[in-house]
Amino acid sequence: MDTYFKLQNGSDVRGVALEGVAGEPVNLTPEIARTIGNAFAQWLEKKLGKSGLKVGVGHDSRLSAEAIKTAVFQGLEKAGCAVYDCGLASTPAMFMSTVFEDYAYDGSIMLTASHLPFNRNGLKFFIREGGLGKADIKEILTLATETGAVAAAGPERVATAALMDDYASHLVQIIRNGAGSEKPLDGLKIVVDAGNGAGGFFVDKVLQPLGADTAGSRFLDPDGSFPNHIPNPEDPDAMEAIIAAVTDNHADFGIIFDTDVDRAGAVDKNGKPVNRNRFIALMATIVLGEHPGSTIVTDSVTSTGLKWWIEEKLGGVHHRFQRGYKNVINEAIRLNEAGTPSFLALETSGHGALKENYFLDDGAYQIAKILIKIAQLKAAGAGTVDELIAELPEPAEAIEFRPQITVADFSAYADEVLKAFDAFVANEAGWSLTPNNYEGVHVTTPDGWILVRKSLHDPQIPINIESDVAGGTAPLKEKVVGFLSGFDGLAIAG
Repeated sequence: MDTYFKLQNGSDVRGVALEGVAGEPVNLTPEIARTIGNAFAQWLEKKLGKSGLKVGVGHDSRLSAEAIKTAVFQGLEKAGCAVYDCGLASTPAMFMSTVFEDYAYDGSIMLTASHLPFNRNGLKFFIREGGLGKADIKEILTLATETGAVAAAGPERVATAALMDDYASHLVQIIRNGAGSEKPLDGLKIVVDAGNGAGGFFVDKVLQPLGADTAGSRFLDPDGSFPNHIPNPEDPDAMEAIIAAVTDNHADFGIIFDTDVDRAGAVDKNGKPVNRNRFIALMATIVLGEHPGSTIVTDSVTSTGLKWWIEEKLGGVHHRFQRGYKNVINEAIRLNEAGTPSFLALETSGHGALKENYFLDDGAYQIAKILIKIAQLKAAGAGTVDELIAELPEPAEAIEFRPQITVADFSAYADEVLKAFDAFVANEAGWSLTPNNYEGVHVTTPDGWILVRKSLHDPQIPINIESDVAGGTAPLKEKVVGFLSGFDGLAIAG
């Protein structure tokens, strides 16, 4: 049973699909992928109460994509599904294949491991109601263990689908409608760094039809060895690459996607990154302009300045929730169901979703919203998007470190540490527990904040510290490390 359950990564499946990294044996084989594909079909049949299902399968640029895809096809066909090969695709597009009228798939599977190294791969599952949750994945993996190995045969009845062409046309029409022009980006130079993932389509199928000059865009060709940099808007090398693309080409705007395009980041015309707190601030500015007073849900490590921006500057409500993009999105959905309007859920990683777009974490859609605003500002002669967030207060310093837990029952041990830290805070002058906190122990200090939390999956305690003054994180870290040194079950590096 562990063969399958060890592959669960929250709300999707991830594993090692290729040899080549020492100490990482292959555990996501074609045979295992075939069985999981078959189990998804069983689960979907039970969920929908019907047979003869239509299921689409797409993949990012990973080297193992074809082998894993063929195996998944076989598992689906064995269960009686009509199977559609969507080819190189984005994760958001695979969800939209269940929504678009010309597709209307009963379910879809995206083969991706996001920004992880070349040897990894995984499966994300969608139905029309959205992406599957943790409990759903567990049910599918349970079915896989009960089914056992599915014999390889075929596939014989796989149809092809030009999903990305239709998805790109969908984005183009949204931008045209929002900007009120056929070529709203005419006269603008916009460059893209796709990191050799699946995001290269955005240049020739979205930006160019809208009139943008995209010369200087980089790493658009899919290559699962990721020869230039990790496709990840949080990676420093990746951000340096898109900054260089903007500055070298004197571009008006730069865009960077992760491998499967469910996350995005940006760079303004001055070469300044628009990611993490700045990306949330820009999206919040756009969304609150359309939906005044909305609650904006973020993860737990957003800055004090962002809270001021959302609440004091823009008149919205900042709901700082938990880390994990599913947690953030599900909280926004819950708030809406409870009668509290929430139109944006966005994590500092770049994972984010809008109510108007099925609460789908879609990096390309978020960029589409920003491009609409860029076009509107240009048409009105009202400046550029970087000016919209010019007054955002930003921390002078922000650090993260992760002490490792060395005892077997790491979850229970982390709870003990957090309980003790909660008591420790009361004796520190000027420290206080942050109100309305939903994760770990969040502490407000005279010059910033500290968050000590437990990792749900790993034997570690992530700690984030932010300071509004230069040199302010070091003394805060020193105090936290001094507290942690009293626990024999922790290993504190650095």
